[in-house]
Amino acid sequence: MMEAKSPDAPALPPMPGFDDFYRAINGRDPFPWQTRLAGEVAETEEWRAEIGVPTGLGKTACLDIAVWWLASQADRLPANRTAPTRIWWLVNRRLLVDAVTDHAETISKALGDPSSLRIGDQAAAVVTGVADRLRSLSADPGAAPLEVIRLRGGVQSRRPTDPSTPAVLLSTLPMYGSRLLFRGYGSSRSMRPIDAAMAGTDSLVLLDEAHLAPHLRSLISALADCTPGAQAVLGESRSRPKVAALTATGNPGETSRFDLDADDEAHPVVRQRLDAVKPMEVCTFDRGDIGQLLAEAALSLMGEASAPAACLVFANTPAIARATFQLLRKEESAEVLLLTGRSREREAERIRGRVLDPVDGMAAVRDASLSRRRHLIVVATQTLEVGADVDAEYLVTEACGVRALTQRLGRLNRLGRHAHARAIYLHLPPKTQNRGKTAGGWPVYGEEPMTVLDRLQDALPKSFSDVVNLSPRHIAAALGAPMDDPGRAPEILPGILWEWVKTTTPPEGEAPVEPYFSGIAGPDYSVSLIWRAHVPDSGELLWPRPSDREAVEVPISEAREALDEEEDLRRLGPDGVTMEGTTREDLRPGDTLVLPCDRGLMDEFGWDPSSSSPVVDISILEHGLPLNSRALLRLCGLSLGALVNTALGISEDDEEIDEAERDEALERILADLTEVTPQGWEEAEWQDLLAGLDRQILTARKEVPRLARRSGGSGILTLSDELDEVSLTDTAVLLDRHGQAVAARARQIADRLGLSADLAEVLERGGGVHDIGKADPRFQRWLDPDEEHAGVKVAKSNMPRHLWNGARAVAGWPAGGRHEELSGRLARRWLELHPTSCEAPLHDLLLHLIISHHGSGRPLLPPVEDATSTVLAEAVEGALVEAPADLALVDWDQPARFRSLCDRFGPGGLALLEAILRQSDHAVSAGADVGLEVH
Repeated sequence: MMEAKSPDAPALPPMPGFDDFYRAINGRDPFPWQTRLAGEVAETEEWRAEIGVPTGLGKTACLDIAVWWLASQADRLPANRTAPTRIWWLVNRRLLVDAVTDHAETISKALGDPSSLRIGDQAAAVVTGVADRLRSLSADPGAAPLEVIRLRGGVQSRRPTDPSTPAVLLSTLPMYGSRLLFRGYGSSRSMRPIDAAMAGTDSLVLLDEAHLAPHLRSLISALADCTPGAQAVLGESRSRPKVAALTATGNPGETSRFDLDADDEAHPVVRQRLDAVKPMEVCTFDRGDIGQLLAEAALSLMGEASAPAACLVFANTPAIARATFQLLRKEESAEVLLLTGRSREREAERIRGRVLDPVDGMAAVRDASLSRRRHLIVVATQTLEVGADVDAEYLVTEACGVRALTQRLGRLNRLGRHAHARAIYLHLPPKTQNRGKTAGGWPVYGEEPMTVLDRLQDALPKSFSDVVNLSPRHIAAALGAPMDDPGRAPEILPGILWEWVKTTTPPEGEAPVEPYFSGIAGPDYSVSLIWRAHVPDSGELLWPRPSDREAVEVPISEAREALDEEEDLRRLGPDGVTMEGTTREDLRPGDTLVLPCDRGLMDEFGWDPSSSSPVVDISILEHGLPLNSRALLRLCGLSLGALVNTALGISEDDEEIDEAERDEALERILADLTEVTPQGWEEAEWQDLLAGLDRQILTARKEVPRLARRSGGSGILTLSDELDEVSLTDTAVLLDRHGQAVAARARQIADRLGLSADLAEVLERGGGVHDIGKADPRFQRWLDPDEEHAGVKVAKSNMPRHLWNGARAVAGWPAGGRHEELSGRLARRWLELHPTSCEAPLHDLLLHLIISHHGSGRPLLPPVEDATSTVLAEAVEGALVEAPADLALVDWDQPARFRSLCDRFGPGGLALLEAILRQSDHAVSAGADVGLEVH
């Protein structure tokens, strides 16, 4: 039975049934299994370990169910909620054609604007009611009902606005697993605890395919076992992730499994899809080139087609896929595309548009009565096996495992509309050696294809035909149980976890995280690559800040093979901003390499080590043009060094260059650039970029001078606070008002999540004094060098960013100094004077939250050189306290304090408490309204 909220909580709209919600969002009735699963989840408040749904029967509805279930519990007291706030959808590889992402964004858009669905008033009221209930869960009344976040490459990625915000996150297993273990790919060092909290608490994890589950499930259980005495911050049901595997193949021996029943079998659409004809010809070869065989098979099928048709060709590795693609692209009668999962967002969107074209593509929603202009052949790796809602008439596949073949055939005649559908299965043994024995079996699948062949041959009809029907209804009986062996994962121990939790100063030689969620046999060791016209030197800052849209994720082994041994490489440092030098042998999992855009290694279809063509720097499209002679030479082939120096006011003979000369030089640069179009760019987009550039040259210490786009971003990473640039806002903010606002937001989030009253009070108090160390006169001179707010302390400055670092030196604040260290000292002194202000065990938590509010203090705040003898005196909650201002002093109690808090609340629970305070600070700094007048 639902428990009412407190009497002062606003009344919520009535909760609609699942069928009404699904019908309003999707414009059709749910399948019986979808309705049944929604009812079961709502009644039992649990998800089955496995959801056994064949491909093509709408398993993306699990997102609808999870969102509906969360909204259904908005009536409860927050502490009694069991539905997780965040819904993670995990796949085993990065997808390019991702129906799940599209569907999540459709739900989010509908909830944010029900009128976009163009539905009747009654259906719109259903969607509006669910949206209002979701909004009530968030601390921000103006927030979107449901955030949707896609985690792509291993560079800085978005995260939910705060822990109370309902969100769907679409991610690969490595992106999620690394976050769970405080080593998030794409997380800066300071943001790793927040990302760990988002992954490890208050989360429902939906695994797209069951073979992802074994290591991750055991890992989640083992993490709890590492801190057995930890106090649950959110209550038992939401303190750890809930995990459910969505699978068309299943795991032998799994007892907690949800399957289709008689009602599903009787449903006409379900029956049509279960009986969709999928005749597959089994072809075996003793020798040959697999790429050549795949290409020939595809062309033979296309030759039989009576009209232009769509064919999918599945290869097991990107190398085989590209070799097959190169052979097929010579065919003039067909459009040939390549999908390997190693492509940036720019290229992926273009390929996606062609695959899903309403006339010439192969989307499952395509009108089958339309005539294509020519054949479409898509060569793909496993990237199209999962999550891609495509419907091909023909299919060719290399020998593979049971799970892979089941998924691949799920893209053939997906909806049962193509009576002429056909498939070809090519079995070619891997290269042999040592008396004919296979060398490690097939790539990816080991020895399993040999057993698959035996089972396929056993399933062939007795009429000596080499064609077997593998419709969804019959495929499980024909192929049998999967034989893939996930191997074992290393046992996670408290000592190993403790090393990862120390995010401020990671120890040398720490254990890699990948084997713990991917297994020992096949950990996913990869790096991310981005291409830039300007590659900063070591120690300089990357502008604009990296985006996951420009990243390609590549196995380390392939990256090392493609790069030269003596190549001077640059990667992002732990802060995600500063560049550092490296070599190919020194690459680490999760690294982000920044390559010159003229280095090659990618073409219009993604990662291609053989390509020497320039790569488009897509950061320029979004943010602006680096004003650097070497960057412009890379980009356009123009030598503009003299003009660039003049525009920047740099004179070879030390003569002063007046403003008119600088303006003239800049205009000449832009005029020269309009005469060329960089390779890979479209002329229109290049000219649009140049026309939209602001003519004011922006400069900042350790960053490249640039011309920003008038409508583009500044490139400042506003939500990463390892650097103190988050102290810059559009308007100056008073210190006391900022503290009050952060305290109010932290309390709001704590209350929405259902934290205990004592924890909520500590968070509120910590928010009030977290920035009090900024009262140091040096920091105040830094924030307000012109004394515009003389006599009044400020927390945020509105100075131009390019003056920020210079102002620090003038103010006397030591480089690398952390104001949170001073905030902690003042709070510690206040606690000494007021020991009964809160329970003694919570003293450590209050101090840690203050000290760690920029991601440091895990376990230590690093000292800096500082010889000041100043004693800082400031009022804390109305009482004047004093503390030394020397930032060279070290709080040696902090490591023990941090360790005891991890033991008490668990690493994930403590990270969640930190995230509440830190993201409250972020929200207030970004101008969030918390019901207080802040100036």
